[in-house]
Amino acid sequence: MADNKNNMQDEADIITLEFDDGTELECEIMGVFDYNGKDYIALIPLDDSDDVYIYGYNEVGEDEFELVDIEDDELFQNVVQEFDAIMAEDDGSVN
Repeated sequence: MADNKNNMQDEADIITLEFDDGTELECEIMGVFDYNGKDYIALIPLDDSDDVYIYGYNEVGEDEFELVDIEDDELFQNVVQEFDAIMAEDDGSVN
């Protein structure tokens, strides 16, 4: 179950991911963060797993954005490390 003690919003921002095979998965938007001048988004699937999905994030209009797959494995690992560092700072503890 997600820990919402730091989330003061009444409602979480939810988006639905649609995968290539046609399956859909609702995800809570955890947040958008910067790595090397580009924006990335962290999503938590609402399927009771501990997964976090990370995508490139591009605003395409007011209240509209697109998710971009991170194709480069090395870049993806660097973005994940940045995300982990941000989470460690926010949490104040080391996992």
